[in-house]
Amino acid sequence: MSDNIRKNWERFLNPEVLRPNLMLASIYIATYEILKDSIISRVRDFYITGFDGKNDIIDPIYYSDILGKNKSPLYASLQWLREAQAITDDDIALFNQVKQRRNDIAHEISRMLSEGLPADFADRFNDTISLLAKIERWWIINVEMQIDPDFMRMEVKEDNTWSNSEFTNDDRYCSWFGRTIKILFQ
Repeated sequence: MSDNIRKNWERFLNPEVLRPNLMLASIYIATYEILKDSIISRVRDFYITGFDGKNDIIDPIYYSDILGKNKSPLYASLQWLREAQAITDDDIALFNQVKQRRNDIAHEISRMLSEGLPADFADRFNDTISLLAKIERWWIINVEMQIDPDFMRMEVKEDNTWSNSEFTNDDRYCSWFGRTIKILFQ
């Protein structure tokens, strides 16, 4: 057995290395899935017109005009968000980097657990959180606050609007998850 392979196995089997790498990889994948779900479900839910007792009733426009933009509901929703000026082409490019890192982690987990996480791991994780916060903040201001009579009379600046994901990571109100992420990336 070569010295490099032996070192990789020793690092892989070391709980002090394995545990944080496995936890960080899991958190990254989960955070990406939250972002992906937010992108798809926000746009889809915008077109819900009712409930038939079993399923949501979705306006046919969603299927023709939104899903007609791209065969992938994710990329169709990203395009809808771009057209609504919630995100930019640069944000979509950033999303693609985040997605690529997620795919790398998911498909090469054993290699990354033994060799270590990629050098840009923290940057891509922060990009994931930033994109989620940007989309959620835009949605709150431009959709939810526009249709909720309690908010219609309020003047709110975008910088003062927090989404649930940002709220749980604020130092004053952070959850265990939020504190863990902050500790791991400090």
